[in-house]
Amino acid sequence: MDQDGRGGIEGVDLEILDDWMDDQGLPPGKIGLVDKLTGGTQNILIRFERGGRHYVLRRPPIHKRANSDETMRREARVLGALKGTDVPHPELIAACPDETLLGAAFYLMEPVDGFNATTGLPELHAGDRDVRRDMGFAMAEGIAALAALDPVAVGLEGFGRPEGYLERQVSRWQSQLESYGEMEGYPGPEIPGVDRIAVWLEANRPRDFQPGILHGDYHIANVMFSYSGPELAAIVDWELATVGDPLLDLGALIATWPDSEGNTPLGNTLGYLDGLPDAEELTRHYLEHSARKPDSIDWYQVLACYRLGIILEGTHARACAGRADRQMGDLLHATTVGLFERALRIL
Repeated sequence: MDQDGRGGIEGVDLEILDDWMDDQGLPPGKIGLVDKLTGGTQNILIRFERGGRHYVLRRPPIHKRANSDETMRREARVLGALKGTDVPHPELIAACPDETLLGAAFYLMEPVDGFNATTGLPELHAGDRDVRRDMGFAMAEGIAALAALDPVAVGLEGFGRPEGYLERQVSRWQSQLESYGEMEGYPGPEIPGVDRIAVWLEANRPRDFQPGILHGDYHIANVMFSYSGPELAAIVDWELATVGDPLLDLGALIATWPDSEGNTPLGNTLGYLDGLPDAEELTRHYLEHSARKPDSIDWYQVLACYRLGIILEGTHARACAGRADRQMGDLLHATTVGLFERALRIL
């Protein structure tokens, strides 16, 4: 990065961004103190200051997927709809749906004053087992609050297709997995139980559900906690949000939850988070804060493993084709295998 903090961010032309921000009526000034943020996301995130205000910009990666821009537009729409609700989320400032400006759709949001627990704990949380336990319950409460929202009332009419949502799931993700075969160099899905799990999901699908908003990728790496207590500061990474069956968020939370030794199928080793409630306690706490009463949560756990595993396998396929980092691709393939192995144990 240049010494003045205005260069070195691939995919973000700061002069063009400056002009666009002027057009949006945001506080005037020149962009400075630019810092590229890192994390689990493959999207580009930068934090910067302009006119005495701090911003975070989010846009798709340089090597975009076919739906990257539409995904970014949807994500911005969700954040706008959550304004004024009790669901913790980053506050949307402004969005640019036009991908020609920076080469991709993007949006600006308020920086979140919080921390990601997968990178370590501040002193308060590290030193108090009860605080760590309540962090888990706060995660269950976050998706219960999200599921309680009326999608139409918050402006998300037509955002998803809840009719037939559960019936579409297996075929939807089967098709995505098959599409990876178009990637040159991809050896195919070397994934345990992929066909057996699909058959089980179809045979055991819930008969009906109550539509609502779901995050779509809910796990401990996609939330930020408050520095002052166990509460959520924000749920982040909304790119898979839709209107469907919110119980899939609960399934995803449980399916990716750390075991008694702090290990997760996502590759995190979180032994320092000892004291978290177990999966059964999380489920009970969610149901105490929700009107939703599933016949069995096992189906949602298995679907969450199946769905997330196939999504992550896409990065492995792109890495084989030279379109993504090979080391990251291998890591995410191993994560996919771990998710499918967990699904098979549930079966």
